[in-house]
Amino acid sequence: MTLEEVVIAIVRIAGSLPVLWFPFAGGILAVLVDFSDLFMMNLLDLGGVRDYQVFDKWVDQVYMVAFLVVALRWKGVPRYVAIGLFAYRLIGFAYFEFVDSWRGILLIFPNVFEFWFLFVAGLKRVRPNYEMTWMHAALWLIPLIALKEFQEYVLHWGKWLDKYRAVDVVVDWWNAVSGIF
Repeated sequence: MTLEEVVIAIVRIAGSLPVLWFPFAGGILAVLVDFSDLFMMNLLDLGGVRDYQVFDKWVDQVYMVAFLVVALRWKGVPRYVAIGLFAYRLIGFAYFEFVDSWRGILLIFPNVFEFWFLFVAGLKRVRPNYEMTWMHAALWLIPLIALKEFQEYVLHWGKWLDKYRAVDVVVDWWNAVSGIF
């Protein structure tokens, strides 16, 4: 591993741990830290990240396992759905990593587990007495899957963001917004 990969991995691991104590806020933090590697790759010059997609999927496993640890504390339908979605994504990760690193596979095995976890953790904060039935879960999963598939399409099939550097996007947005004022 390059020093840059080590630094990014340490930040990503550290950003995954708060979810164990603060499920919703920690989950949001973990997702934001997940995106931070795009900025770190632009700002650090410590040897680079050799294969970002593979590196990212491996480091993602840390926050995914942390999410799973929390989800295993849940009861009933939310727990079972979380376990199923985690297993499904793990199969996709294994296929991507060990069989074929074709990014299109991530559309077939989207990380709906991440969205489900954040949804349930948030729901537990705002409506702690909400009864999640199998029918409710199925209905909630429809928009979650649609959103996640769109995100996976943008990132892995359409590759809409591959030609951009994260820092340049922020600078362009800042210039656009500040130009209004």
